[in-house]
Amino acid sequence: MTARPLAGRRALVTGGASGIGAACARELAARGAHVTVADVDPDGAKRLADELGGDAWVVDLADTRALDDLRLDVDVLVNNAGVQRVSPVEELAPDDFRLLHRLMLEAPFLLVRAALPHMYARGWGRIVNISSVHGLVASPFKSAYVSAKHGLEGLSKTVALEGGPHGVTSVCVSPGYVRTPLVERQIADQARVHGIDESEVVERVLLAESAVKRLVEPEEVASLVGWLTGPEAAMVTGASWTVDGGWSAR
Repeated sequence: MTARPLAGRRALVTGGASGIGAACARELAARGAHVTVADVDPDGAKRLADELGGDAWVVDLADTRALDDLRLDVDVLVNNAGVQRVSPVEELAPDDFRLLHRLMLEAPFLLVRAALPHMYARGWGRIVNISSVHGLVASPFKSAYVSAKHGLEGLSKTVALEGGPHGVTSVCVSPGYVRTPLVERQIADQARVHGIDESEVVERVLLAESAVKRLVEPEEVASLVGWLTGPEAAMVTGASWTVDGGWSAR
């Protein structure tokens, strides 16, 4: 690999101000890309963009109507933005279900749609969708998240088939529980729906299905994302790459 294989390329990372998104933004910048950090958090997006010498895009991706006519001149798109709701189906607010689908399925579709013309014109593009092990298997109390991520997996495969003749790859990266604010914020909800103490959630819920008994680090996900956007991954498309400690092997 050359020292900076993405030199001259422009990358967009959604949910880029923290967690997996921030790790991906740093990884892509280290590989030479000019990175735009997209996030609903203006201070976080600007702080990281300034650190990387990139740009900040303050955007609420749940407002999908505002994305209908968007055009993006980017070579690498990392769809990462997401939220979580933990609730039995009969108790889940309909608007929460809709929110997760807008943010984690509709918005990625609209961003891919906005980026493909530029990628096709250049004959090169990399689309990486941060899915989840829950894009491959289900868990109780996560109907909105699981169904949105399953949809993202299907979208990614379709884009791979359409984009292949144009030099555009599309893949999913599907981690288990990652040490991020998103995971930390759901511990209380997990304790409530499972009827256990918060101190038991990590061992009894988050790591129950994993062969490797620890949380995934954001940098481990980002390292894979970096490789998938590089020249060695030109034939890697239409697949879902798990970083789940063996969870999906069951």
